[in-house]
Order: sequence, then C-alpha cells, then structure tokens
Amino acid sequence: MNVGFIGLGIMGAPMAGHLIAGGHSLFLKSRRAVPEALVSAGGTACSSPAEVAERADTIILMLPDTPDVETVLFGPGGVAEGLAPGKTVIDMSSISPIATKGFAERIAGLGCAWLDAPVSGGEVGARNAALSIMVGGAEADFERAGPLFALMGKTVTHVGPAGSGQVAKVANQIIVALTIEAVAEGLLFASKAGADPAKVRQAITGGLATSRILELHGERMIKRTFDPGFRIGLHQKDLNLALEGAKALGLSLPATALAQQLFSACVGNGGAAWDHSAMVRALEIMANHEVGSGA
Repeated sequence: MNVGFIGLGIMGAPMAGHLIAGGHSLFLKSRRAVPEALVSAGGTACSSPAEVAERADTIILMLPDTPDVETVLFGPGGVAEGLAPGKTVIDMSSISPIATKGFAERIAGLGCAWLDAPVSGGEVGARNAALSIMVGGAEADFERAGPLFALMGKTVTHVGPAGSGQVAKVANQIIVALTIEAVAEGLLFASKAGADPAKVRQAITGGLATSRILELHGERMIKRTFDPGFRIGLHQKDLNLALEGAKALGLSLPATALAQQLFSACVGNGGAAWDHSAMVRALEIMANHEVGSGA
C-alpha cells in the first residue's frame, strides 16, 4: 500500500520502520526532521501533512495529544486538504474519545474512512512489533487495514464504532497507572521494612500479584532506570482524559485521581520526562526512603 505516517517519535519511528520492512511505500512527516534511517530504508519525506495525504491512500497519525491531532488533520496544510474520497485515516495517537468522534464525522464528510487505533506496549512494544492495538471504526475498514496493524502489533482488537478504540485506551491507562502505584507501594514497604525488594519481587511474581508491570516496572524501580519508555507527562495526559470523561459521565474514579496526584508530584520535582514507573519517586519522597536503599 501507499501509506502516510505522521509523527515519528519514540513510538512512531519504529512503527513506520516495520511498515517499510513489510514492503509498503511510506510517505513521512514529523515535527522534527524525518529520521534518516527511515529515508535510507525507502521512506519518502514530505513537506506537509497535506502532501502526505495526497500521496498516500492510508494516512496514519501517531501524535502526542488531542490538539496536535486536530491541527495536523484540519489546520493549514493539514491532512484534510490532501484527502480524496476513498482514502483512510488511522489515528494511532492516544487522545480524547469525545473529540475522536467529532474528527471521525468530519473525515467521513470528506468521503473517507476513519479508524482510531491507539496502542499499548510502549517503546519496547513498538520496536518489537508487539503492540496491543485497540481499534474503533467500521468493521470493513478495520479488515482492510488489518495487514498494516499486523506489521505493528501482536494483539489487534476491533472494539466497536469510532471512538471505541480511544475508550479502550483510556481504560488501559487507568489500569496501568493504578498497577504501577500498587507495585510502587509494595516494593517501598518491603524495602523500608528491611527486606531486599529484588527478592520480594522475585517471590511474588510466582503468585496472584504477578503482572507485566511488576515484572518490567518493578525492576525499573529497583534498578533506578527511569529513562522513558513512556513519559509521565504523557500518562498524565491520558489520566486527564479519564477524569474529564468520568466527570462527563457522572462517575467517580478516586484511585485514578490519586495516581494523577502522584504523577503531579513527580512533575513538580522535575520528572515530566521520567518513565511512568518513576511514580515510585513521589512515594519515596513522602517516605524519605528509596526502594533498594536498605532499611
């Protein structure tokens, strides 16, 4: 296929690379310069989102937040200017479900298909083509895009109509944040009580408390490796979507609000760019104790 890819950051660049390796022609645009590795592999750098849309039949977005998606789609020189009936827009960013439904309607009004397909799995999942992809949109459009999703992800699920993929992603981010908080509290308790947190983590990974977050992020907490796979600032954005949605639904999400406050404490200490596993630092500050530092 002729595929456009807009947004070539930590996640987008390896995802686009998998599509090139899969034999597709890629037309690329990023806020920064298009990575030379993608051009060397056969990708074509474009001057604007509109040019990407003109040259591609399927246009994929992988952008930080809702306003970024709106600008790239409908701003001057945006994707909408380059679309023609019959093309498909796939937004793989993690953004507002409510805004997504509006974007889908505007794209449909141009005679084009829309899929929202946010992902979970972080930088490691993107590099290993092992992402979990949650898709909203028409079944026929989902089936047509299936070969592209298969090159980027391991688990691909059609959740429902437009906006459903973003709803699933918000739910995912709630669960991830709360599980990080639980792992952080458990390991901090173990360390403060004088136990070796690495041994405690090893012991409980064989029981009901085991999880990928205990396995991966628990190790980050112990080894103090907080270079981002997924930045706290981005997870904060996702929890804002959850809390805004909960307000609109008349729903209380108290633990989500707590997790957001812990992220805010990290940001207040210069941690917006830390990996989200560094939520443990907020708890450590209150405890005056670091995981792994001994009793």
